[in-house]
Amino acid sequence: MRFATARFRLLFLAAVISAAVIAPAASAQTAGAAAVNGTVKDPTGAAVAKAGVAITNPVSGYERSTTTDTSGGFTFPNVPFNPYHMTVTAAGFAPFVEDIDVRSAVPMNIGVALALAGASTTVTVTGEPQDLLENEPTAHTDVDRTLFEKVPLESSSSGLSSLVTLASPGIAADSNGLFHGLGDHAENSFSVDGQPITDQQSKVFSNQVPVDAIQSLTVIDGAPPAEYGDKTSVVIDVTTRSGQGVTTPHGSVTADYGTFGSANGGFDLEYGGQKWGNFISASGLNTGRFLDPPEFIVMHDKGNEENVFDRVDYQLTSADSIHLNFQYTRSWFQTPNSFDSQHATLWFGEGVQGSGGVGLPDGGFAPSAAQGCTTSAFCGQAVGPADQRSQIQTFNIAPSWNHLIGSSAILTFGGYVRRDAYNYYPSGDPFSDLGAPSLQRETVSQSRTLLNAGGHSELSYVKGIHNVKAGIVYQQTFLNESDSLGIIDPTLNAPCFNSLTGATVQGFTAPTQCAGGGFQPNCPMPSLDPACPAPSTFAPGDPSNPNFNPTFANQYPLFNSVLLPFDLTRGGSLFRTSTLFPLHTDVKELAVYVQDTITKGNWNFNLGLRGDVYNGLATAGQAEPRLGIAYNIKPSNTVLRISYARTLETPFNENLVLSSTGCGNPVLSVLLSCSSGALTAVQPGFRNEFHAGLEQAFGKHVVVDAEYIWKYTHNAYDFSVLGNTPITFPIEWARSKIPGFAIRATLTNYHGFTAYVVMSSVAARFFTPQVAGAGANPSNPAGVFRIDHDERFNQTTHMQYQPWKLGPWLGFNWRYDSGLVAGATPCFGVLATNTCPGSTVVGGINMVSMVASNVGAVPLSADQEFEAGFTCNGVHATPTVPLPFNCPASQFGSTLIKVPLPNAEDDDHNPPRIQQRSLFDLAIGDDNLFRGDRYKWSVRVTVVNLANNFALYNFLSTFSGTHYVTPRTVTGEVGFHF
Repeated sequence: MRFATARFRLLFLAAVISAAVIAPAASAQTAGAAAVNGTVKDPTGAAVAKAGVAITNPVSGYERSTTTDTSGGFTFPNVPFNPYHMTVTAAGFAPFVEDIDVRSAVPMNIGVALALAGASTTVTVTGEPQDLLENEPTAHTDVDRTLFEKVPLESSSSGLSSLVTLASPGIAADSNGLFHGLGDHAENSFSVDGQPITDQQSKVFSNQVPVDAIQSLTVIDGAPPAEYGDKTSVVIDVTTRSGQGVTTPHGSVTADYGTFGSANGGFDLEYGGQKWGNFISASGLNTGRFLDPPEFIVMHDKGNEENVFDRVDYQLTSADSIHLNFQYTRSWFQTPNSFDSQHATLWFGEGVQGSGGVGLPDGGFAPSAAQGCTTSAFCGQAVGPADQRSQIQTFNIAPSWNHLIGSSAILTFGGYVRRDAYNYYPSGDPFSDLGAPSLQRETVSQSRTLLNAGGHSELSYVKGIHNVKAGIVYQQTFLNESDSLGIIDPTLNAPCFNSLTGATVQGFTAPTQCAGGGFQPNCPMPSLDPACPAPSTFAPGDPSNPNFNPTFANQYPLFNSVLLPFDLTRGGSLFRTSTLFPLHTDVKELAVYVQDTITKGNWNFNLGLRGDVYNGLATAGQAEPRLGIAYNIKPSNTVLRISYARTLETPFNENLVLSSTGCGNPVLSVLLSCSSGALTAVQPGFRNEFHAGLEQAFGKHVVVDAEYIWKYTHNAYDFSVLGNTPITFPIEWARSKIPGFAIRATLTNYHGFTAYVVMSSVAARFFTPQVAGAGANPSNPAGVFRIDHDERFNQTTHMQYQPWKLGPWLGFNWRYDSGLVAGATPCFGVLATNTCPGSTVVGGINMVSMVASNVGAVPLSADQEFEAGFTCNGVHATPTVPLPFNCPASQFGSTLIKVPLPNAEDDDHNPPRIQQRSLFDLAIGDDNLFRGDRYKWSVRVTVVNLANNFALYNFLSTFSGTHYVTPRTVTGEVGFHF
């Protein structure tokens, strides 16, 4: 520990000295973009004014054009890294065509000599197969605004996540804007104009950069180059829109309205000159379906979001420029209710669950005095629907300064401050938060902030065959967490139980009171709790009791006197983490890297080395070599590539402190379902990943990119969700192995028709034990299991058709998912041998739906069986009527989940999975309805889930809960553009 601290201080001092040296010189070109400058001359060397210059990329869809000034000069600022076709035309001259490759922040300067019309000249012919290939060692997907403006996106509040999911291979779709990149959850990072963002960006964690502000993005799914670190399973490099060079202001005002009362309005404006520019956008969203709910219908799911984004560029001198990004977003949303939580009723007594249902409790048992209800204030008490809500405020400011050194190098210095403030509010009546007993048994509130501040500096140098980039990044993340929890289920910590049935009874606050009421103390036998009396004849759920009812075996946990002061059903009060210990830490991270991309003939080498030091609740540091090789076989129009990366995997920051320290607290270790009572900080991990792939062009319009991936990780991360809330805690497994493949095929513009197909198969094999963090461990004490990121196959097909440039257009998506690994489902096995690893119930050929939780095996509620699409002999469970108690395995089925056959369940090779689904989306529009010149009107109609497919994202996943896909939604939009 002392060595790690000393090493960190030494590197930190180096970072400070480096920053002091380079601070006087910085830049305004963003890290993933550069300026393309040039001069056009005639055969005599005289300048050619008003010549048309255009650059295009047929694969990404990028198109930009300008005209030369009186000196023949032209410039394209903010051009994303990519190869481009450049075309120059002027009256009386032959067209000039050249391919250029933008790969560095160093501005590109091009001299163009036009030949007279009719004169002999040599040009590069556009549209040849080689033009579609990128001789790059790292697999990636490029998407420009001209393409994704016509892609039907599923979510307005998480459009960036939706775009990445639909446009990139290797991405498994999940609920609420979450996506699993190449078998990992949240191991993704964003680089927005050079600012690294590695914290979660889904709608339940933070507010994303709005899609309206994005010019283009590159999704890197290959082995990451040395400049990227922290979380690199997928890297999304975003270039935002700029107003520099827009001498005539352009902008738009849009408004749309659709299903669920969703209304969205916004405007954007870009304006500037040759040396400065400003882009600003603002938008507001109000909808009745903000999050993906646990029911296909919508209950208690309203939300709104307001967003402002501004980018400023200014060229100070010919060598110096500055750049500034600013964003503020506020979102407010309700936690969607299930039928259980919408009609919450607090019941108590044998034969009933802790909450449940409409009218009578689950199972149809009416409470009676014999069941202990005469002493209970909670017998049949309707507490009303749950009303849990969240608010997130995101603030971000990121200035940078660039300095051009000669014509071959550019120095960049940037800083950033980003703050997420998250507040979670429980129901006004805490007992309304009670869900099904397998889901939520506590009322919870939370307030947390994440402040990320840092600086980065890069030196880019281009000379000959070398493209060198060296940099240093220092950032510090300040975390503050405050939580309150209280027990609201009277069965969760009951002191007494009925020895004949195994059911707990209400009306007692201590096990010593049980005998007087004719009941047994609900204590372990023998008891280690000083509040418990001597052992009784039968332990809770003891099958040797002749009157024992197996229906309720292991439904309830044993009494724990430590929890009694925080049991609201027995006069307790909330447990507040702030009264015990401060939930605060700051995480310091330092990285230094150097990489060189060497182009020699048909070869391309990317050689890099990165050093990372992490100092938070735990410390780690390592050197990370990065290597990539690509070879262009020009006769066959093929690029072959291999790459390797060693990476330091850093823990998630969201709820990191409580997850790392709470398990050492006797109260929180039970309420958070910790796998152990030891205080164990979430540790950084390390990964070795290998990639091999190829890029193949077919003719002039089709290119296919394929990649095979192997990832081996020690200390692999995921999240555990807390009840029916958006609150999640990071957890850590011993290791993971993730193999898979990703393919993208692109059809470039062919008579107005463009299309792409992305597909992938990724196995996510995680190995127990759980080594840190708060959350439930799979039932298997040891071994391997498929985590819910695992999906055998998914694909997206997108097609666009616009027969003439100024005419109407059509965009269509087909998304197919074979289904993620599901959570708790029935399992059939042999009672004596228990052949149901990692699942739920053993019952021979008889099935009772149950879920493993921190309280043992708890029966699913009728509504949870309904959510899962369970059937018995063809009859569906309903929100109020469960399946029959004894349903033969031969008659059991599910329309939404693939449940393994009897004796066939295997956590690794045959886990339960969500049923396959196909979702179809359609967008039809016209960008210039009245064929105006300067002022234009646009219309658009978007239909998501065109066939209204009834399907799940996931079911009772320990790591994300239960969520349905979006039902059919229709949205109409009108826009005015100038």
